[in-house]
Amino acid sequence: MKSLREVIAEAEEQKVAVGHFNVSDSSQLWGIFRAAQKLDLPVVIGASEGERDFIGVRQLVALVTSIREEFDYPIYTNADHTYSLERVKEAIDAGFDAVIYDGNKVSHEENLEITKQCVEYARAQDRDVLVEAELGNIGMSSKLLDGIPEGAEITDEMMTLPEELAEFVAHTGVDLIAPAVGNLHGMMKHGNNPKLNIERITQLRAAGGVPMVLHGGSGISDEDFIAAIKAGIGMVHINTEIRKAYRDGIVDYLQANPDEVAPYRYAGAGRDALEAVVEARMRLFTQK
Repeated sequence: MKSLREVIAEAEEQKVAVGHFNVSDSSQLWGIFRAAQKLDLPVVIGASEGERDFIGVRQLVALVTSIREEFDYPIYTNADHTYSLERVKEAIDAGFDAVIYDGNKVSHEENLEITKQCVEYARAQDRDVLVEAELGNIGMSSKLLDGIPEGAEITDEMMTLPEELAEFVAHTGVDLIAPAVGNLHGMMKHGNNPKLNIERITQLRAAGGVPMVLHGGSGISDEDFIAAIKAGIGMVHINTEIRKAYRDGIVDYLQANPDEVAPYRYAGAGRDALEAVVEARMRLFTQK
């Protein structure tokens, strides 16, 4: 089976993107896997620190690994948005295929040094572990938004600069980089999120020399997704959008069946709603 590194490289060559979807329970995992399997596409299962704490760090790896082995399927794990070296090490030790160190809470200098330490730890393993970093402020919460979060304004000055990204990659040795290009974590309650700067994506991919990841995919227009992938995005993160679908599926089911108490029935309705969104996104990300 191909490694995650190979899967992302192949997607870039084909001018498509790998879908990355977050989970915090097994029903969500099955919904994502069923969508990917239907389309015969590789998929990355992400889990933030909070999501990992809820489902279990090692338990999530075990669940995904069991699916990978039983179905001989290219499904991978990513420790999304990890805020300390200690928790990066925890995820790597648990068997995650990739990990993101998010240095938005520390200074630029600390971000550089801690990211470099994360890379060094990953390289010391006897398996290929990808390390990703985020460069630029795009907000920090996967939720429904009333407006643009403070500190994540969509202006040219707030977006990641090519020379800044090139220096960061060279100093740290990261395998993947997630820049600020007009994207936001979370999803606007009313209308689409702001438009992406496609020209900046092209410039950043050329400057950094490593695959780029688009965070905050929920709420971005289909046109911007397609243009961003053609410009150099190799993987796209979706979380808020599928959280909302999962919740709405459960709410609709319980409204129609107010006396239902079997979790597998109402969680199954959420899973099915989530699966439909994941399938639609994966079709879009691989549109040629």
